[in-house]
Amino acid sequence: MKQTQSKDVKGKRTARKPRNGDEAALAADERALKRKAKIVHEKLLAIYGEPQWTRLDGVSELVATILSQNTNDGNRDLAYARLRARFPTWEAVRDAPAEAVIEAIRPAGLANQKGPRIQFALRRITEERGELNIDFLAQMPVDEARRWLLSINGIGPKTAAIVLLFCYDKPVFPVDTHVHRVTGRLGLRPPKLTADQTHDLMERICPPGAQFAFHINLIRHGREVCHARNPQCNRCPLQRECDYFRAA
Repeated sequence: MKQTQSKDVKGKRTARKPRNGDEAALAADERALKRKAKIVHEKLLAIYGEPQWTRLDGVSELVATILSQNTNDGNRDLAYARLRARFPTWEAVRDAPAEAVIEAIRPAGLANQKGPRIQFALRRITEERGELNIDFLAQMPVDEARRWLLSINGIGPKTAAIVLLFCYDKPVFPVDTHVHRVTGRLGLRPPKLTADQTHDLMERICPPGAQFAFHINLIRHGREVCHARNPQCNRCPLQRECDYFRAA
């Protein structure tokens, strides 16, 4: 929604706060999105079921998520297995020559970036906490825990959200390329909202306690039905909820 502007004392234009009517409209829009999100979540749950996940400790999940950036699960898992086989502890990864870590994680792609990123994160954790353990995040308020993770170079909103949700059951909502695409087509977010901005919106409209299942099932739906190219709209169970389908 476009904001009106006014001139300040120096003649420069400044954005006015939304009027009460604008705020009411935005609140009504968000209530509608919450209702829609609940319907979509329940339909996906009926189709795909409750997702199962092997929980890792926080540091392991952090490393695995860095490896997953810009690659698929198969490449991530292979790189992770190679890294653990070569270095049995995270302390060993932290202190290893950079070239050895890069070689171990090469299947994940972008190894020259991800290797130093992983080692920097491990060193930063050690410096601040005295050990390679981030379970203290479980006791922190969500925003504070998120800020702490985001303060580590190379850790973005998606990586932080995955660690907080998967390891510590925080009410956050990771947004990857599949979630961003599917929520856009469904009309669960404004068309121009970026992936990073979509994190905040999905956290507000997701049914309470459904963050993990909704996130995983949106990804699965994006992989199996709502493809980036040639989405299989003819067999999609979300046709009634989908803006993209109705506009086609």
